[in-house]
Amino acid sequence: MVNAVLDFASLLPSIDINPAETLFVRHVPIEKSMKRVLPWLVVERPELWLAYQQIQWESLEKAMTRGRYIASFIGQEPGTSTFAGLYKIGSWQTLNAAGYNAFPGNQELMALGMGGRTPDMPECMAFELDSLDAFDDWIGRLTVRWPMPYQQWWRWAGRGNFAVLTIEAESRFVRGMPDWHEIILSWAELQSLPSSWSAALAQWRGVYLIYDTSRRAGYIGSAYGADNIQGRWANYARSGHGGNVELRKSRPEDLRFSILQRTSPDLEPEAVIALEASWKERLHTREFGLNRN
Repeated sequence: MVNAVLDFASLLPSIDINPAETLFVRHVPIEKSMKRVLPWLVVERPELWLAYQQIQWESLEKAMTRGRYIASFIGQEPGTSTFAGLYKIGSWQTLNAAGYNAFPGNQELMALGMGGRTPDMPECMAFELDSLDAFDDWIGRLTVRWPMPYQQWWRWAGRGNFAVLTIEAESRFVRGMPDWHEIILSWAELQSLPSSWSAALAQWRGVYLIYDTSRRAGYIGSAYGADNIQGRWANYARSGHGGNVELRKSRPEDLRFSILQRTSPDLEPEAVIALEASWKERLHTREFGLNRN
Protein backbone atom coordinates (compact mmCIF):
# COMPACT_ATOMS: atom_id res chain seq x y z
CA MET A 1 0.00 0.00 0.00
CA VAL A 2 1.06 3.59 -0.67
CA ASN A 3 0.13 6.65 1.36
CA ALA A 4 -3.05 7.97 -0.29
CA VAL A 5 -2.03 11.61 0.27
CA LEU A 6 0.65 11.28 -2.42
CA ASP A 7 -0.61 13.02 -5.56
CA PHE A 8 0.69 11.49 -8.79
CA ALA A 9 0.66 14.89 -10.50
CA SER A 10 3.07 16.18 -7.85
CA LEU A 11 5.70 13.72 -9.12
CA LEU A 12 5.87 15.30 -12.58
CA PRO A 13 8.21 18.20 -11.67
CA SER A 14 10.79 15.62 -10.55
CA ILE A 15 11.22 14.71 -14.23
CA ASP A 16 11.02 18.33 -15.44
CA ILE A 17 7.39 18.12 -16.59
CA ASN A 18 4.99 20.92 -15.72
CA PRO A 19 1.61 19.60 -14.50
CA ALA A 20 -0.06 22.66 -16.04
CA GLU A 21 1.09 21.43 -19.48
CA THR A 22 0.11 17.80 -18.88
CA LEU A 23 -3.17 16.05 -19.59
CA PHE A 24 -4.29 13.06 -17.55
CA VAL A 25 -6.51 10.82 -19.69
CA ARG A 26 -8.62 7.93 -18.34
CA HIS A 27 -9.49 5.45 -21.09
CA VAL A 28 -12.69 3.45 -20.55
CA PRO A 29 -13.91 2.10 -23.91
CA ILE A 30 -17.66 1.94 -24.38
CA GLU A 31 -17.34 -1.22 -26.47
CA LYS A 32 -17.37 -4.35 -24.31
CA SER A 33 -14.77 -6.15 -26.42
CA MET A 34 -12.38 -3.18 -26.36
CA LYS A 35 -12.84 -2.79 -22.61
CA ARG A 36 -11.59 -6.34 -22.17
CA VAL A 37 -8.70 -6.23 -24.64
CA LEU A 38 -7.34 -2.69 -24.11
CA PRO A 39 -5.27 -3.56 -21.01
CA TRP A 40 -3.74 -6.48 -22.95
CA LEU A 41 -2.64 -4.13 -25.71
CA VAL A 42 -0.62 -1.97 -23.31
CA VAL A 43 1.53 -5.01 -22.51
CA GLU A 44 1.32 -7.22 -25.60
CA ARG A 45 0.75 -4.83 -28.50
CA PRO A 46 2.19 -1.40 -27.57
CA GLU A 47 2.00 -0.23 -31.19
CA LEU A 48 -1.78 -0.72 -31.16
CA TRP A 49 -2.08 0.89 -27.73
CA LEU A 50 -0.24 3.92 -29.12
CA ALA A 51 -2.46 4.04 -32.21
CA TYR A 52 -5.55 3.92 -29.98
CA GLN A 53 -4.42 7.06 -28.18
CA GLN A 54 -3.29 9.08 -31.20
CA ILE A 55 -6.85 9.95 -32.30
CA GLN A 56 -9.23 11.35 -29.69
CA TRP A 57 -12.62 13.01 -29.38
CA GLU A 58 -12.98 16.67 -30.28
CA SER A 59 -12.83 18.11 -26.75
CA LEU A 60 -9.54 16.35 -26.02
CA GLU A 61 -8.18 17.19 -29.47
CA LYS A 62 -8.36 20.90 -28.67
CA ALA A 63 -6.65 20.39 -25.33
CA MET A 64 -3.89 18.32 -26.94
CA THR A 65 -3.03 21.20 -29.28
CA ARG A 66 -2.32 23.28 -26.15
CA GLY A 67 -0.67 20.63 -23.99
CA ARG A 68 2.83 19.16 -24.14
CA TYR A 69 2.41 15.83 -22.36
CA ILE A 70 -0.15 13.09 -21.73
CA ALA A 71 -0.24 10.65 -18.85
CA SER A 72 -2.48 7.75 -19.86
CA PHE A 73 -4.57 5.65 -17.52
CA ILE A 74 -7.08 2.83 -17.96
CA GLY A 75 -10.18 2.71 -15.80
CA GLN A 76 -10.85 -0.86 -14.72
CA GLU A 77 -13.06 -0.07 -11.71
CA PRO A 78 -15.29 2.93 -10.94
CA GLY A 79 -13.41 5.87 -9.49
CA THR A 80 -9.90 4.53 -10.05
CA SER A 81 -7.40 4.51 -12.90
CA THR A 82 -4.27 2.48 -13.53
CA PHE A 83 -1.20 4.13 -15.04
CA ALA A 84 -0.51 3.11 -18.66
CA GLY A 85 2.30 5.38 -19.82
CA LEU A 86 3.64 8.91 -20.26
CA TYR A 87 3.93 10.59 -23.67
CA LYS A 88 5.15 13.81 -25.22
CA ILE A 89 2.73 15.38 -27.71
CA GLY A 90 4.22 16.16 -31.11
CA SER A 91 2.76 17.44 -34.37
CA TRP A 92 -0.64 16.47 -35.71
CA GLN A 93 -2.51 15.96 -38.96
CA THR A 94 -6.17 16.24 -39.96
CA LEU A 95 -7.92 13.11 -41.23
CA ASN A 96 -11.22 12.57 -43.03
CA ALA A 97 -13.11 9.28 -42.68
CA ALA A 98 -10.97 7.56 -45.32
CA GLY A 99 -7.81 8.81 -43.65
CA TYR A 100 -9.05 7.59 -40.27
CA ASN A 101 -9.78 4.12 -41.62
CA ALA A 102 -6.35 4.00 -43.29
CA PHE A 103 -4.46 5.24 -40.23
CA PRO A 104 -1.88 2.61 -39.13
CA GLY A 105 -3.40 0.25 -36.58
CA ASN A 106 -7.01 1.37 -36.94
CA GLN A 107 -8.18 -1.57 -39.04
CA GLU A 108 -6.86 -4.00 -36.45
CA LEU A 109 -8.34 -1.95 -33.62
CA MET A 110 -11.72 -1.89 -35.36
CA ALA A 111 -11.53 -5.67 -35.72
CA LEU A 112 -11.09 -5.79 -31.95
CA GLY A 113 -14.28 -3.74 -31.53
CA MET A 114 -13.26 -0.08 -31.74
CA GLY A 115 -15.82 2.07 -33.53
CA GLY A 116 -15.01 3.49 -36.96
CA ARG A 117 -15.96 6.72 -38.71
CA THR A 118 -18.41 7.31 -41.52
CA PRO A 119 -18.08 9.92 -44.31
CA ASP A 120 -20.71 12.14 -42.68
CA MET A 121 -18.68 12.49 -39.47
CA PRO A 122 -16.43 15.54 -38.95
CA GLU A 123 -12.71 15.39 -39.61
CA CYS A 124 -10.46 14.31 -36.77
CA MET A 125 -6.87 14.93 -35.72
CA ALA A 126 -4.09 12.35 -35.38
CA PHE A 127 -1.24 13.28 -33.02
CA GLU A 128 2.34 12.13 -32.87
CA LEU A 129 3.04 10.73 -29.40
CA ASP A 130 6.55 9.96 -28.21
CA SER A 131 6.70 7.46 -25.37
CA LEU A 132 8.72 8.58 -22.35
CA ASP A 133 10.30 5.96 -20.12
CA ALA A 134 9.71 7.85 -16.87
CA PHE A 135 7.63 5.77 -14.46
CA ASP A 136 7.60 2.81 -16.89
CA ASP A 137 8.09 0.44 -13.99
CA TRP A 138 4.70 1.54 -12.67
CA ILE A 139 2.74 0.78 -15.83
CA GLY A 140 -0.10 -1.55 -14.91
CA ARG A 141 0.89 -1.41 -11.23
CA LEU A 142 0.16 2.13 -10.00
CA THR A 143 -3.48 3.06 -9.43
CA VAL A 144 -4.81 6.53 -8.62
CA ARG A 145 -8.16 7.80 -7.43
CA TRP A 146 -9.87 9.62 -10.32
CA PRO A 147 -11.52 12.90 -9.27
CA MET A 148 -15.28 13.24 -9.52
CA PRO A 149 -17.25 13.53 -11.71
CA TYR A 150 -15.93 10.29 -13.17
CA GLN A 151 -17.55 11.01 -16.52
CA GLN A 152 -14.96 13.74 -17.05
CA TRP A 153 -12.45 11.36 -18.57
CA TRP A 154 -9.60 13.83 -19.13
CA ARG A 155 -8.20 16.54 -16.89
CA TRP A 156 -5.32 18.96 -16.72
CA ALA A 157 -2.91 17.46 -14.20
CA GLY A 158 -2.58 20.75 -12.35
CA ARG A 159 -6.32 21.12 -11.77
CA GLY A 160 -7.17 18.03 -9.78
CA ASN A 161 -6.00 15.65 -7.10
CA PHE A 162 -4.86 12.23 -8.27
CA ALA A 163 -4.13 10.41 -5.04
CA VAL A 164 -1.99 7.29 -5.42
CA LEU A 165 -3.92 4.36 -3.96
CA THR A 166 -1.67 1.36 -4.59
CA ILE A 167 1.47 0.19 -6.33
CA GLU A 168 0.96 -3.54 -6.79
CA ALA A 169 3.60 -6.20 -7.19
CA GLU A 170 2.15 -7.50 -10.47
CA SER A 171 0.50 -5.80 -13.43
CA ARG A 172 -3.26 -5.34 -13.32
CA PHE A 173 -3.31 -5.32 -17.12
CA VAL A 174 -2.63 -9.03 -17.62
CA ARG A 175 -4.51 -11.18 -15.18
CA GLY A 176 -4.49 -14.95 -15.08
CA MET A 177 -6.47 -16.93 -17.61
CA PRO A 178 -10.10 -17.75 -16.89
CA ASP A 179 -11.03 -21.40 -16.53
CA TRP A 180 -10.76 -23.21 -19.86
CA HIS A 181 -14.54 -23.69 -20.09
CA GLU A 182 -15.09 -19.91 -19.81
CA ILE A 183 -12.83 -18.99 -22.74
CA ILE A 184 -14.61 -17.44 -25.74
CA LEU A 185 -12.32 -15.50 -28.07
CA SER A 186 -12.86 -13.62 -31.29
CA TRP A 187 -10.53 -14.06 -34.25
CA ALA A 188 -9.04 -10.61 -33.64
CA GLU A 189 -8.40 -11.44 -29.98
CA LEU A 190 -6.46 -14.54 -31.01
CA GLN A 191 -3.90 -12.22 -32.58
CA SER A 192 -3.39 -10.19 -29.39
CA LEU A 193 -3.45 -12.83 -26.64
CA PRO A 194 -1.40 -12.20 -23.51
CA SER A 195 1.78 -14.26 -23.71
CA SER A 196 0.87 -16.04 -20.48
CA TRP A 197 -2.39 -17.20 -22.08
CA SER A 198 -0.56 -18.43 -25.17
CA ALA A 199 1.87 -20.35 -23.00
CA ALA A 200 -1.00 -22.08 -21.18
CA LEU A 201 -2.82 -22.95 -24.41
CA ALA A 202 0.42 -24.46 -25.73
CA GLN A 203 0.27 -26.97 -22.87
CA TRP A 204 -3.35 -27.97 -23.42
CA ARG A 205 -4.61 -30.76 -25.63
CA GLY A 206 -8.29 -31.15 -26.30
CA VAL A 207 -11.33 -30.57 -28.49
CA TYR A 208 -12.33 -27.06 -29.53
CA LEU A 209 -15.31 -25.37 -31.19
CA ILE A 210 -15.18 -22.61 -33.79
CA TYR A 211 -18.61 -21.01 -34.09
CA ASP A 212 -19.61 -18.78 -37.00
CA THR A 213 -21.99 -16.19 -35.54
CA SER A 214 -23.24 -15.15 -38.98
CA ARG A 215 -23.84 -18.62 -40.45
CA ARG A 216 -24.97 -19.93 -37.04
CA ALA A 217 -22.96 -23.10 -37.45
CA GLY A 218 -19.98 -24.65 -35.72
CA TYR A 219 -16.78 -26.48 -36.60
CA ILE A 220 -15.22 -28.97 -34.19
CA GLY A 221 -11.51 -29.73 -34.23
CA SER A 222 -8.89 -31.26 -31.96
CA ALA A 223 -5.38 -30.28 -30.96
CA TYR A 224 -2.42 -32.38 -29.84
CA GLY A 225 1.31 -32.46 -30.44
CA ALA A 226 3.42 -29.37 -31.08
CA ASP A 227 1.97 -26.35 -29.25
CA ASN A 228 -1.37 -28.13 -28.83
CA ILE A 229 -4.39 -25.76 -28.84
CA GLN A 230 -2.17 -22.70 -29.17
CA GLY A 231 -0.59 -24.17 -32.31
CA ARG A 232 -3.94 -24.82 -33.94
CA TRP A 233 -5.44 -21.48 -32.99
CA ALA A 234 -2.34 -19.59 -34.09
CA ASN A 235 -2.88 -21.11 -37.53
CA TYR A 236 -6.45 -19.80 -37.59
CA ALA A 237 -5.22 -16.41 -36.35
CA ARG A 238 -2.85 -16.17 -39.32
CA SER A 239 -5.11 -17.45 -42.09
CA GLY A 240 -8.65 -17.05 -40.76
CA HIS A 241 -9.56 -20.59 -41.84
CA GLY A 242 -6.69 -22.96 -41.02
CA GLY A 243 -7.08 -24.60 -44.43
CA ASN A 244 -10.58 -25.88 -43.70
CA VAL A 245 -12.86 -25.86 -46.74
CA GLU A 246 -16.01 -24.66 -44.97
CA LEU A 247 -14.23 -22.07 -42.84
CA ARG A 248 -12.86 -20.54 -46.03
CA LYS A 249 -16.48 -19.50 -46.69
CA SER A 250 -16.73 -17.74 -43.31
CA ARG A 251 -15.66 -14.21 -42.48
CA PRO A 252 -12.88 -14.45 -39.87
CA GLU A 253 -14.42 -11.61 -37.84
CA ASP A 254 -17.56 -13.76 -37.36
CA LEU A 255 -15.67 -16.64 -35.73
CA ARG A 256 -15.61 -17.39 -31.99
CA PHE A 257 -13.17 -19.88 -30.43
CA SER A 258 -13.88 -21.97 -27.32
CA ILE A 259 -12.79 -25.27 -25.76
CA LEU A 260 -15.27 -28.14 -25.51
CA GLN A 261 -13.04 -30.56 -23.63
CA ARG A 262 -9.55 -30.24 -22.20
CA THR A 263 -7.63 -33.48 -21.89
CA SER A 264 -4.52 -34.74 -20.20
CA PRO A 265 -1.42 -33.13 -21.75
CA ASP A 266 0.02 -36.56 -22.56
CA LEU A 267 -3.17 -38.17 -23.92
CA GLU A 268 -2.35 -40.08 -27.09
CA PRO A 269 -3.39 -38.36 -30.36
CA GLU A 270 -5.65 -41.28 -31.27
CA ALA A 271 -7.63 -40.79 -28.07
CA VAL A 272 -7.98 -37.03 -28.70
CA ILE A 273 -9.18 -37.71 -32.25
CA ALA A 274 -11.76 -40.19 -30.89
CA LEU A 275 -13.08 -37.49 -28.53
CA GLU A 276 -13.30 -35.09 -31.45
CA ALA A 277 -15.41 -37.60 -33.40
CA SER A 278 -17.67 -38.07 -30.38
CA TRP A 279 -18.32 -34.32 -30.11
CA LYS A 280 -19.11 -34.11 -33.83
CA GLU A 281 -21.72 -36.82 -33.37
CA ARG A 282 -23.26 -35.23 -30.27
CA LEU A 283 -23.42 -31.71 -31.73
CA HIS A 284 -24.32 -32.86 -35.27
CA THR A 285 -21.69 -30.64 -36.87
CA ARG A 286 -21.36 -32.95 -39.87
CA GLU A 287 -25.05 -32.76 -40.76
CA PHE A 288 -25.79 -29.19 -39.68
CA GLY A 289 -22.42 -27.59 -39.05
CA LEU A 290 -19.15 -26.92 -40.81
CA ASN A 291 -17.42 -30.31 -40.44
CA ARG A 292 -17.13 -32.36 -43.60
CA ASN A 293 -15.48 -35.46 -42.17
